[in-house]
Amino acid sequence: MNAEPSNQPSTSTGKIARSAGAVSIAVMCSRVLGLIREQVFAGLFGAGFAIDAFVVAFRIPNLLRDLFAEGALSAAFVTVFTDYSTNRGSEATWRLAGNVLVFFTLLISLLTLVGLYWTEPIVHLLAPDFDLVAGKSELTVKLTRIMFPFLLFVSLAAVVMGMLNTKGKFFVPAMSSTFFNLGSIVGGLGLAWMFPRFGQPAIAGMAWGTLIGGALQLVIQLPTLVKVGFQFRFNCNPFDPGLRRILLLMLPATIGLSATQINIFVNTNFAASCVEGSVSWLNYAFRLVQLPIGVFGVALSIAVMPVLAKQAADKDLASLKQTFTSSLVLVFALAVPATAGLVLLAEPIIRLIFEHGAFTAMDTLQTADALTYYAIGLFAYAAIKVMVPVFYAIGNTKYPVVGSFLGVAINILTITLVIDALQHRGIALSTSCAMILNFLFLSVVLYRKLSGYPLGYLLQGLVKILVATALMCAGIWGVQRVLAPWMHGPTLVQIAALGMVIGMAVGIYGMMLQLLRLPEFTLLTAKVVQRFRRS
Repeated sequence: MNAEPSNQPSTSTGKIARSAGAVSIAVMCSRVLGLIREQVFAGLFGAGFAIDAFVVAFRIPNLLRDLFAEGALSAAFVTVFTDYSTNRGSEATWRLAGNVLVFFTLLISLLTLVGLYWTEPIVHLLAPDFDLVAGKSELTVKLTRIMFPFLLFVSLAAVVMGMLNTKGKFFVPAMSSTFFNLGSIVGGLGLAWMFPRFGQPAIAGMAWGTLIGGALQLVIQLPTLVKVGFQFRFNCNPFDPGLRRILLLMLPATIGLSATQINIFVNTNFAASCVEGSVSWLNYAFRLVQLPIGVFGVALSIAVMPVLAKQAADKDLASLKQTFTSSLVLVFALAVPATAGLVLLAEPIIRLIFEHGAFTAMDTLQTADALTYYAIGLFAYAAIKVMVPVFYAIGNTKYPVVGSFLGVAINILTITLVIDALQHRGIALSTSCAMILNFLFLSVVLYRKLSGYPLGYLLQGLVKILVATALMCAGIWGVQRVLAPWMHGPTLVQIAALGMVIGMAVGIYGMMLQLLRLPEFTLLTAKVVQRFRRS
């Protein structure tokens, strides 16, 4: 087995980039619709009583979604499903898929019933200070009970996504979350308009819209699943070796993800004790920072997972190392300039997207501050999305768990030190600090577990990225000063000004990477040019 990586970009870079490109387009559509969804919330409800209740209510099933659906379950299933598809044949592979679907349908249904029964104490635990505002806890409990079944739909959607990704289908599964947002917006707005006529709060309509969106996210993937050969056969065998492997892989990851949920619990608890609107400001800011994370961090993670799993199954360690390193360079090439752009343009971005209706100029300033602190950790957040699949591929999942709990410790320590001075900003800062520490820890551990990876190649790429980003920032600073009056004008003028600044920044950054000859960027641009010449 060849374990020495070359000093060139991975031969899988093109394939991963193509898959990630398809996922990025789909994720971009989803995240843009997600921002429209947040605009609807901001315009209708602003940042206060109703939206604070909704954010906490949705956070409860969403915590479990992160735990079971988009984290541990997806990665564990793809690893085992790829092994079965490579070594066991079609019949055994689809039998495993059916068993997993039935097992998790029963398990998540049981969890949902337990959650519905214990909703009230869960809400009191997560946001005890809501009891100080008349009716706020009661509204949060009501909304939580409406949205809890969302967990079942999105967990099954994650399993189906894993099947399709392993079969080389990336666009439709990634696009499924677009239908979640469509359902949330269209269904939510319709019901929010109707409900007050029947004595129900408008925000409850948005909660039912969220449930409709979750169902659509699952249903939209099913035709493609049938096309790749899936035939459902009822099979519920909890002792099946494949299912047991998935559960064993999930266990440490679930423990690790529980650390993330502890962070969210701590952050929500502290935010609920800050001034009213803090929960909403943090939520709007985090939604924005998730746009770049989703477009390249999650997209690359989804695209690279089947490649890493295949290389691990083939025991091709050299290719695995190079695939990981090239993927990390790609992440940095996108995340570092995105971080800089969000920090420099936080206020005009928030103003353009959210400052309408009930969302005030003060809300813009507070949300922009939170976005700036969240953006500091964006590169680490995106990089972790690519690093964790490597641990799955090599069958070593305990270290991401340790890293996650180190993150919990630094998160709690940072919040305790800065919450009085920074208020909600301190919560965003602590989240970034936790992510950066986790990233550094995983980097060191992975270097040892892989007996090294091309560190010189990685650092060389990072230097080029930082130089290009520095020149991009200088351009943003100069053009932003010239266009400052436009940034406060009517909406169309703001769009034009921000579009010019971002367009100029992308142009400078891309030109510099081309001049500095970053291998991954050169390869991607060559493939794009080749594609256009063919068409």
